[in-house]
Order: sequence, then structure tokens, then C-alpha cells
Amino acid sequence: MAIKVGFVGVGAMGQCAHLRNYAINPECKVVALAELRPKLAKAVAARYGIPRVYSGYEEMLANEKLDAIVASQPFSRHGILLPGVLAARVPVFIEKPIASSIEAGRKIIRAMKKNRTWIMVGYHKRSDPATIYAKKEIDRLKATGELGPLRYVRITMPAGDWIAGGFADMVRSGEEVPALDRDPRPGDMDEKTFKAYSLFVNYYIHQVNLLRYLLGEPYKVTFADKGGVLFAAESKSGVTGVIEMSPYSTTVDWQESALVAFRNGYVKLHLPAPLAANRPGRVEILRDPKEGKTPEVCVPQLPWVGAMRQQAANFIKAVKGEAKPTCTAEEALEDLKVAREYLRLHTGR
Repeated sequence: MAIKVGFVGVGAMGQCAHLRNYAINPECKVVALAELRPKLAKAVAARYGIPRVYSGYEEMLANEKLDAIVASQPFSRHGILLPGVLAARVPVFIEKPIASSIEAGRKIIRAMKKNRTWIMVGYHKRSDPATIYAKKEIDRLKATGELGPLRYVRITMPAGDWIAGGFADMVRSGEEVPALDRDPRPGDMDEKTFKAYSLFVNYYIHQVNLLRYLLGEPYKVTFADKGGVLFAAESKSGVTGVIEMSPYSTTVDWQESALVAFRNGYVKLHLPAPLAANRPGRVEILRDPKEGKTPEVCVPQLPWVGAMRQQAANFIKAVKGEAKPTCTAEEALEDLKVAREYLRLHTGR
């Protein structure tokens, strides 16, 4: 039986990053949506064949028996919105990060545990076929030791065209987004610091999360340059990690990459623009056999599946109990803690 899914919000990301990928998944059925803009709600429902439309999530939850909810909302509203959504006591998917502050993140986790359900946080890079392949190979190489010890992980994320035409078929209505309350500023930040923190988690929290995923263990921030380009860290076992934050930029390309270096080789990961459809990343593996033998480079061919599509499939699998969520709320909270640690080093506040 198909999983019955309800959507809370069908704006740009709600439609183009998420709804389109659930609409084509035979394992689920989008049965209802809640959207504050009535014309947009009606037009999106017509486009995707969604039978019922509601003006707010409260009305939807009162009238629908759902198996799961996708709530694609601004993270600055998560602390206000999600406790009510979680009251449905079904699994919830949200965009990254879990919240705009550690305090709001903790509030969400308390509500989640109270309602005995779970959240999957949308770190879509974990669902890219290239990342999945690279992660399995990294873990295998760590276990076998055939390339020596893991020594270094570097992630480079230049600013660029992250949309890659992904909004081209978005349904628009011309309606203004209503003014909505946002989560309060945390007590340990003034307005300037909170703005800097919000910008950092908006732009670079994916890389903060991906670094932990590739390392396979927690880490702490050890250095932040004054220019806001270099983020250095040390993992629990002593591996050095680096995030290069927009050392340069591109206007019609996306050049995000990760290097996972062992003593005698590496795994490289090249990731496509987040909204590039049906396009996986690329993996390159170098093995140096030593003793004067020629190093070998392998570039595996990956299926034509984009990260957002696979992420939707992964959430449905988790709802059905066939897999674990790709990123839990508890782990996502660690990203906010790392971000706060980085900001203290970067700004002194």
C-alpha cells in the first residue's frame, strides 16, 4: 500500500526540490497539501493531481490520516511550526538545518520525542549516488587499511549557480508570502552575531554535515580565518578536516567537491548543483600500489538519479521501516553546535 503523504508548503523548494520527486514515486501518494497562498495551492494541486487542499497545516491534520509529512519551510520558522506538525505523530521531513538556533533545535527534538515520532533532515548530498558510493568505499578502505590510514578530508564549496534551471517549471501565482513570525534570537547572540550565524548555517551547513559524514565520526572546529574562507577541524580520532567556503565563485557552473585522502590514495567526490535534475555526482578513486607500479584511477559509472529524487525515495523507505533516516534530528543539532563553535572562533562573539 502506498504511503500517504501530506505537504506543508509548496513554494519554490517545496515544489521543485521535493514535491515533484514524491509525485513520481510509486511507493507513495501525495494526498493533501497545506499552503497559505490559495491560488498557488489550487494551481499546484492541479499540476500534481493532489486531491485535497487546505489553507493551513492544522486544518490538514484535523481532516487527514497521513503516514508522513513533508514540511519544506524556512528554517527560521522551524521552532514555531514543527511542534504543531509533530503533533500528528507521523514521521516528518524538513529542509536543512533543523533550526536557526541551538535552542530552537532542542525545542523541536523535545516535541519530537513527546510525540514519539522522528524527523529526517534534508541533507540531500547524503542521497546523491556519488556520495553513497564514495561513503561505502571510504568505510571499506578504513576497515581494510589497504591505502593506509585516513589522513585528511577537504570540502570545497565555491558560490555558484545552485539552481541550474531547477525552477524553470515552477508553478507561480503572483501572490505575496504572508508576513509570518520567526524563531527568536538566542540569548547568547546580539543581532549582528545572529545575522552572521544565520547566514553561515544557510550557506554552509551542508558542508558542516558532509564533513562529519565523510569522516564517519564527530569533530571539533580548531581554526577559522578572519576572511571567512577557511574552516579547519579535527575529528575524534585526530583526522584533519577543512571546509573552503567560496574561495572563488562561478556564475554558470557549480564546482563543489570533496577530497578524502589516505596515505596511499584518495576518494574524490564532485557534486552537481543542488537542483540539477537526474544528474548524480562523480567519484574518482586513486590507488597507488607503490614499489614503482603505476597508480590506478577508477571512475565508476553511476545511475542517472539526482540527489533530491533519491532523498525522497530514502524518506519513504524510512517511513516504511526499510531503512534508517539519512540524517536524524539529533545529528542535525550537532551541526548547529559546530556552527556556533566556528562563529566564536571567526568573530570572537
